[in-house]
Amino acid sequence: MPVSSPIAAIDEYSNPAAVSDLPACAGPSTMVIGPSEGWQWIDLSELWRFRELVYFLAWRDVKIRYKQTALGAAWAILQPLMMMAVFTVFFGRMAGVPSAGLPYPLFAYAGLLAWTFFAAAVAGASNSVVGSERLITKIYFPRLAIPFAAAGAAVVDFAVALSLLGVMMLYYGVAPGVGLLAAPAIFGLILLTALGCGTLLAALNVAYRDFRYVMPFLLQLWMFATPTVYMQPSAARTGSGLLGALLSLNPMTGLVDAFRIAALGGSISWPLLLGPALAAVATFAAGCLYFRKVEDRFADVI
Repeated sequence: MPVSSPIAAIDEYSNPAAVSDLPACAGPSTMVIGPSEGWQWIDLSELWRFRELVYFLAWRDVKIRYKQTALGAAWAILQPLMMMAVFTVFFGRMAGVPSAGLPYPLFAYAGLLAWTFFAAAVAGASNSVVGSERLITKIYFPRLAIPFAAAGAAVVDFAVALSLLGVMMLYYGVAPGVGLLAAPAIFGLILLTALGCGTLLAALNVAYRDFRYVMPFLLQLWMFATPTVYMQPSAARTGSGLLGALLSLNPMTGLVDAFRIAALGGSISWPLLLGPALAAVATFAAGCLYFRKVEDRFADVI
């Protein structure tokens, strides 16, 4: 139907916060919406209504990733496994890096498992909006569904790679402790951090395509700035001055260490985990807030 103002008419799944008065000729199931302005918080109820879309977008990403590959989902295991082999040779054998009394391959794989998920979720989410150009310019749906779905695809890879950790624990005779009950919560904090970074970078990538090329380098640099991936915290805190301060500000340092302890057994230092937990929530909020602020321009810029 013709509308006198530059706004779009869609079905009942519209954003109710942006609904204006309907024309007299509008049907009972029609809503007229306009773009939101300024800072907007996450509309959790709208995302819940579109939960099936998030699921199908995530499943689409998983199928595209392993389409026409000979090994399929085995690549989710091979990436942290090959990195573990490299770290074992250079850090475990040649450098003699301490591993908290655990076999170094198991120690390294547990840290790399958490990091590989984080890096894959951030990389997938940061490129997701640009990769969904046709979808964004044609229909209405909450744009946050796109980076969230990309991170959801990384969760599938994490679940596949987690199976090898269980096999390695059986091989080395390492039994998890009661801290294993905290592993889902710690994983949730890693996911929040990845979503915050991924949504922020996804929004920036729409306006500045340079981020597509600099992201792999930044993630690689961030991994080596997270020393708990390949060494125990006591050795990671040997840095002093500016280096030590920067390492302490990295929330992934504490989160990776806490995930390894929860999975392999040990005592989790909850006071030391409080800072990374607050940083994860703050990163998630900041990334989503900025994404919501600029998402109304995506269809014009992309």
